[in-house]
Amino acid sequence: MKVQIIVGSTRPGRATLNVAKWVAAEAATIEGAEVQIVDLKDFGLPFFDEAISPRYNPDRQPTAAVQQWLDTVATADAYVFVTPEYNHSISGVLKNAIDFLTYELKQKPVAVVSHGGVGGARAATHLKEILSEAAATMIPSGVQFVGYVNQGSLIDEDGKLDAAIKANPYGPQGAITGMLADLKWHSDALAAAR
Repeated sequence: MKVQIIVGSTRPGRATLNVAKWVAAEAATIEGAEVQIVDLKDFGLPFFDEAISPRYNPDRQPTAAVQQWLDTVATADAYVFVTPEYNHSISGVLKNAIDFLTYELKQKPVAVVSHGGVGGARAATHLKEILSEAAATMIPSGVQFVGYVNQGSLIDEDGKLDAAIKANPYGPQGAITGMLADLKWHSDALAAAR
């Protein structure tokens, strides 16, 4: 299973990258997993301005940055989107990146890891709806970090959880184990069906 961890924020000092590093390290423990962190900051995507929905435009001519994004996403079997919660939703840069997609996520499993004041719950809910419209197969389990992870008390810049949080079987560590098991199961099943 080739799994991409999508970093859903590009702002300076973002905690989302720290969370993505943690997710990547956990995903790397799955037998046979190839893990890639995909950072939206690396693509320099323009604001979405295509006159026709990408799914219905046979004459589409994406810019080089957009084509790089599409080609990158298309190579994976499964995805974990890591999102902060901004103003009760996902970041604008993440929504913009998803708007460029056509069928790259079709019949592939996607999980969501969120963080924010209420665990990023509202962002996770919105993101799941958006990704469902992008033809992804949403798995029901996910991970929510309650609190502000950018203060360094929950997770450090290398993606290492605080020892007390890691030891809590009902916290993020316990949740990610189940989520990744679900992601792997769905990835194997959907790959065989495709």
